[in-house]
Amino acid sequence: MGRVVPEQWRPTGVPAPHREPGTARIAVDLLGGDHAPAVVVDGALRAVDDDPSLHLTLVGPAEAADAVLAAVHPAQRHRLTTVLGGTAAEAVAAGRADALVSAGDTAVTVLSAARALGRWPGVRRPPLAAVLPTAAGRLVLLDVGSTVDPDEQTLATHARLGAAYAAAIHDLPEPRVGLLTIGTERGKGDQLRRAAARLLEDLPLRYVGLVEGSDVVLGAAADVVVTDGFTGNVLLKALEAAHVAKNTDETRAAVLLGVGGIVVVCHGAATGPDLARGIAFAADLHRHRRIDVVQRGIA
Repeated sequence: MGRVVPEQWRPTGVPAPHREPGTARIAVDLLGGDHAPAVVVDGALRAVDDDPSLHLTLVGPAEAADAVLAAVHPAQRHRLTTVLGGTAAEAVAAGRADALVSAGDTAVTVLSAARALGRWPGVRRPPLAAVLPTAAGRLVLLDVGSTVDPDEQTLATHARLGAAYAAAIHDLPEPRVGLLTIGTERGKGDQLRRAAARLLEDLPLRYVGLVEGSDVVLGAAADVVVTDGFTGNVLLKALEAAHVAKNTDETRAAVLLGVGGIVVVCHGAATGPDLARGIAFAADLHRHRRIDVVQRGIA
């Protein structure tokens, strides 16, 4: 791409202060995504324009970082810093950012975050949790792509994390937790689901039993739905495709739970607006200390 600024990245105007106050420093993986760096540059510019208290740490090659620096209004360039080596997770671990956003390979992002930031006690395989719109409101679905082959103990841990996350972001003192499978009758599902159900029944959770895919769409049976990362990712992408077809503006990003920092993962096919919403989501998580609340909730 060189140092030429494309026409669509003209300098942006000075934004009006209309978002939540409080500085948030977000590390952005410039090479993450199917259409990086162009789509990430677009998302970064949108995010800076939208939020006057946002500071970005641009992690990636100089050419991509220069495109953002050249396109942003001169009065706002002090809000941008560049890191030309290392990863976004390392930038967070070093204290150069409060959170990270990436649309890169999920496995690489999760592994990098776990290594650089560490895992919470008792969390062996951190899950990705997504908030989905439903007919009844909102629902937390996890895992949506981090752990595709969990055992029943992992699903039980994910249930605890999902319940604490739903309580923190939706102000639910006792969220209802369901296990996704092929029927609601007791004993339905494969060996993993049957074993996980027995564990969930003994946890100090409001476990409501087995739920089906339709329950995820309707949202009336549970506030949190737990499944393996393979099934969760397939379901998430199908639901998001339906929402996009309806022109919704939902945040298409997931948060990694159980690591020592805020990690937001966007889809590889994310658009500029998707990345901007993911950055805003990460800033909100930091400003309201929501991940700290989750960690205290499972301590």
